[in-house]
Amino acid sequence: MRNVMRAVNRTLSAGLLAATLAAGPAFAQSPQPSAAALATAKQLVEVTGAVTLFSPLVAGVVEQSKLLFLQQNPMLQKDLNEIAAKMRDDLQPRFAEVTQEVARQYATHFTEQELKEILTFYQSPAGKKMLAEQPVVVNNSMHFAQDWANKLSTEVTAKMRDELKKRGHPM
Repeated sequence: MRNVMRAVNRTLSAGLLAATLAAGPAFAQSPQPSAAALATAKQLVEVTGAVTLFSPLVAGVVEQSKLLFLQQNPMLQKDLNEIAAKMRDDLQPRFAEVTQEVARQYATHFTEQELKEILTFYQSPAGKKMLAEQPVVVNNSMHFAQDWANKLSTEVTAKMRDELKKRGHPM
């Protein structure tokens, strides 16, 4: 069991070190936004749901650690499932750290005035409609792009086959 704990700690420590080293210079060079800019950015994050993409992080990290233990001893499944469920609940409040960092990123890349203007837009009827309709637009666009790419692929393959035949290759 100690070996498993060491492996888990090494894996998590290595990941944290790599993330810190990769992000370190970027964080060191970023100017510190004002408290007002951060507050406005946090409102923007909440209104837009900008952290939705990151919502599975806590559960994913817990599951990854659980799998490390299961690889060593599959007989731990029942206990690990119980432990993991409790840990997901216990760690969920830490997700606020992600929300805070996303807000800090917005506050670092936009002025306070720009953040206010963006927030005003998203709180307007047009902004609210954009937030509501954007997933549908993106989904429909992705379906179109996939169909378009499939048709283009068929066309490109046929043209390549024709060109190869012209050059004497049996097709």
